[in-house]
Amino acid sequence: MLEIGTTAPAFSLPDQNGQMHTLEEYRGKKVILYFYPRDNTPGCTKQACGFAQLYPQFTEKGAVILGISKDSVKSHKKFETKYGLPFTLLSDTQKEVIQAYDVWKEKKNYGKVSMGVVRTTYLIDEEGVIIKAMDKVKAAENPQQMLEELS
Repeated sequence: MLEIGTTAPAFSLPDQNGQMHTLEEYRGKKVILYFYPRDNTPGCTKQACGFAQLYPQFTEKGAVILGISKDSVKSHKKFETKYGLPFTLLSDTQKEVIQAYDVWKEKKNYGKVSMGVVRTTYLIDEEGVIIKAMDKVKAAENPQQMLEELS
């Protein structure tokens, strides 16, 4: 996990519509950058729907929500459509940004060890500096926690 107080690594990734997004274009706004394992899995769906439900409150506070996983643009589009997600999902199929943000880790599931995305959320300030970093977040609680961080 990256340290609080460090500059967030720059990136350029396609969203669920294939449009490119960079971290730089969100300068002047707080960014909630959350990394999640996979579209359409129970935990990831809870987390995304939680952010969707609280989305008006995030926008009131001038914050942008960006979700990143290694799923394809096509998978993100299906996920967005199925749950009516109002925020941007970024596709990092090459895992470059996932690795830059130090969220590609060894995971244990029922005794089986594999590599994967550890659910992690960063809050980045208007200048592009990480001001909050949470790893191993609980999917259902994370959106409310992040909203409270903005208060």
